[in-house]
Amino acid sequence: MEKLLPRFLEYVTTDTQSDPYSKTTPSTEKQWNLAKKLVMELHQIGLQEVSIDENAYIMATLPSNVDKKVPTIGFISHMDTSPDFSGKNVKPQVIENYDGKDIVLNKSKNIVLSPDYFEDLLQYEGQTLITTDGTTLLGADDKAGVAEIVTAMEYLVQHPEIKHGKIRIAFTPDEEIGRGAHKFDVKKFGADWAYTMDGSQIGELEYENFNAAKANITFTGKSVHPGYAKNKMVNAIGIANEFMSLLPVREVPEHTTGMEGFFHVHKIKGEIEKAEIELIIRDHDAVHFEARKELLKEVVDKLNQKHGDYVDLVIEDQYRNMREKVEPVFHIVEIAEEAMKSVGIEPIIKPIRGGTDGSQLSFMGLPCPNIFAGGHNFHGKYEYVPLESMQKAVEVIVKVCELTARQIK
Repeated sequence: MEKLLPRFLEYVTTDTQSDPYSKTTPSTEKQWNLAKKLVMELHQIGLQEVSIDENAYIMATLPSNVDKKVPTIGFISHMDTSPDFSGKNVKPQVIENYDGKDIVLNKSKNIVLSPDYFEDLLQYEGQTLITTDGTTLLGADDKAGVAEIVTAMEYLVQHPEIKHGKIRIAFTPDEEIGRGAHKFDVKKFGADWAYTMDGSQIGELEYENFNAAKANITFTGKSVHPGYAKNKMVNAIGIANEFMSLLPVREVPEHTTGMEGFFHVHKIKGEIEKAEIELIIRDHDAVHFEARKELLKEVVDKLNQKHGDYVDLVIEDQYRNMREKVEPVFHIVEIAEEAMKSVGIEPIIKPIRGGTDGSQLSFMGLPCPNIFAGGHNFHGKYEYVPLESMQKAVEVIVKVCELTARQIK
């Protein structure tokens, strides 16, 4: 366990930001840097069947140490960090014995992590926090998960008195751009079920997530001198603005919570002759999800009827709610819940307001709930993770392995 912090710090200072516009896997060459380090480390801690494929998917095995047939279980995390905020030159800060007050992340830029805004900080008073320096994200999403899995496997290797079945682990590229499971070899992995270590605060246990799609809307215009533009100019920017006005005003991330879905415009650019909007569609309910896609089509049809055929819509499904694949094998959630309680954690079972590799993997035949990795405020400069939460995540992994073997007669 003493290696957990230095291990995590080494991982986060290795830039692995993914790129949604790249066509390669991994989407960025720099993800290989951490991947190669991990392969060496897995060999060093004593795991077997360590492999890395041409797309940087890493797998390894901790063999069973019991003389009975036990389900093979897996633990999975992703190596990449979000393209939403810089992951280059991460300079983590370690705040010991946090006093519950403001943390100055960057004095020169006046960037402060404050419990007045981020109330969750107060539950970690007295603990050790790892933060950013205010200029990058931290990368706890999901290098905390990677560090926890490696540390848990090392602990089990060093403590053979803890009985467990065969354990498989995997680290994936490109989860942050929705491709983490695209080239995951479920058959090769060979687990009966698995857990992604990719949740947020301590105690989180999730087995349902958004249904997700992305939409690209292109607006075509006609440029004419503005002094002579009447009945001739078609301003693509104006039509794009009209499109925005026809979406439900309150159904956006900043006004929704819990099971509420949303539309989220995350990119817009344009000139008179061409404008483009990129947005994502999210909803836990499958019927509502389909209705959201239909609403976009209706809005585009309305604009085309009004202005002419100047608007083009492309919708692409990204992932689905894994609940329907996990509920038939719900004992895998119950094992994780029991593991948390046995190490003194009160489980927080709630839907993910996002996605996870586990969603796609569940539909690929590998049921895969999500367990906390401990971090907060992902994808930005206010990201932080309590060391004690990461330590508890390691304990949960170990206990899940132990309970799975113990429950099989």
